[in-house]
Amino acid sequence: MSVFKKFAGQTLIYGLSTIISRLLNFVLTPIFVRKFEASTYGIFTNMYSWAAMINAFLAFGMETTYFRYLQKVEEKDKSKVFNNSFVVTIFTSLIFLLTILIFSNDIAHWFAKENIDSVGQYKSYIYFVGLTLVVDALAVVPFAKVRANGRPLRYGVLKLVNIITFVILNLTFIVFIPYLLQHFPDTELYFSSWYIDSWLGYVFISNFVASAVTLLMLLPEIRTFNFKIDRVLLGDMFRYSFPILIANISFIINENLDKILMPELLPKSIADRDVGIYGAIAKIAVFLSIFVQAFRLGAEPFFFSYAKNDNSKKVYAMIMEYFVIAMMVVMIGLSVNIEWLKYFIQGGSASESAEYWSGLFIIPVILFNYVMLGIYMNLSVWYKLSDQTRYGLYISGIGALITIILCYILIPRYSYVGAIYVTTITYGVMVFLSYFWGQKNYPIPYKIFKIGAYMLVGTMIVYIHYIVFDRNFWIGNMMLIAYLLGTVFVERKTVMKMLKSKS
Repeated sequence: MSVFKKFAGQTLIYGLSTIISRLLNFVLTPIFVRKFEASTYGIFTNMYSWAAMINAFLAFGMETTYFRYLQKVEEKDKSKVFNNSFVVTIFTSLIFLLTILIFSNDIAHWFAKENIDSVGQYKSYIYFVGLTLVVDALAVVPFAKVRANGRPLRYGVLKLVNIITFVILNLTFIVFIPYLLQHFPDTELYFSSWYIDSWLGYVFISNFVASAVTLLMLLPEIRTFNFKIDRVLLGDMFRYSFPILIANISFIINENLDKILMPELLPKSIADRDVGIYGAIAKIAVFLSIFVQAFRLGAEPFFFSYAKNDNSKKVYAMIMEYFVIAMMVVMIGLSVNIEWLKYFIQGGSASESAEYWSGLFIIPVILFNYVMLGIYMNLSVWYKLSDQTRYGLYISGIGALITIILCYILIPRYSYVGAIYVTTITYGVMVFLSYFWGQKNYPIPYKIFKIGAYMLVGTMIVYIHYIVFDRNFWIGNMMLIAYLLGTVFVERKTVMKMLKSKS
């Protein structure tokens, strides 16, 4: 149990920092949906979907590669692993920065489509989003070093400073300055020359400043870098990281291509609005995405460091089991409380609220997709630990192909509902392939039927709550309590062991 205590302890710290950061960010969601129309929020969602795609390229798979090679080299060579990893992100960032500076006008015209009047606005968005991506890419390897050194508290502080800066700047631009202008007209003298009310660009500026502050705080880790590159080791790291890079890009395609394609595949009259609705309702699933992210932050360095132990595979299987149980509890909890959570995406008027809330019925499917994503992240440990990263490329590549084909089939007919079901199908295929190939190449004794039973019962509870009981708050939470009690009863032996180990 000491192994689980160590893993759970670090994951808890990562989880708390992630939860607090995401909750602070979540506070902005109701402010954004009240301030911006669904069509404007659609631009916000679309820009960040592209950013996620580009970010995967800039990181170049170096985060995972850094963790892996720290375990492969001797202690004296660990600084070389950091130097090699960091220089790659410097190189990719410089290429991207030059691309933005040279082609910003063309990129802005492409985003603006036929709306020539918005080219100038898009050019501003592209500059600030591009600079943010460069700064974030430079922070990838230093952040990985913080995690590899077993310093989750420092990681948490850095992330909190980042999100607090982001939130404060957004509140200043979107809430505080408009309040001053409305109630204290004399202040217009200070803002009239530069302030633009309801300008989406302030969100991107806030993000850039927050990322820059975080990078400055990572200087203690960055100072250890020097340009003494080990070319032999770098070549070896490239061979390991390149399939991860392609897999990550494919994975981001699976996660974000739908939002990118919706403006292309839907009629212009509804495209930005539907992307905005999709982006807003997905925010309610943020609590489950927090759980997945916190797990990834704690699990990846743990899996690599624990791989040499004799019982490692058994431990990985147990982690998967309890991870799925926890995710299903969160999924049910969010689903049965949707009738009050929906007020976090309340629009500025009754009609705007109705527009955003029209997508509430599909939220359980979004939540289930996060469960599948978490399972896939768990399963993917096998090809990373066995240095068979090409399988990650195969799985994500197949997933990306399915996503592309199904997006073109389902989005024009069903809009964001079709996009969400595309993600469900894609993740289902990826989970199957990862399990199938993993059991052949690096078998881990997962309790598939037990895990499947928890997922089936949890899914049925959500379905009954929505279809039979019409999202009734009280009945839904009673079913949640029943699920929790049933879980405690089934896992009573493990629970008793944990209680005894604490006493």
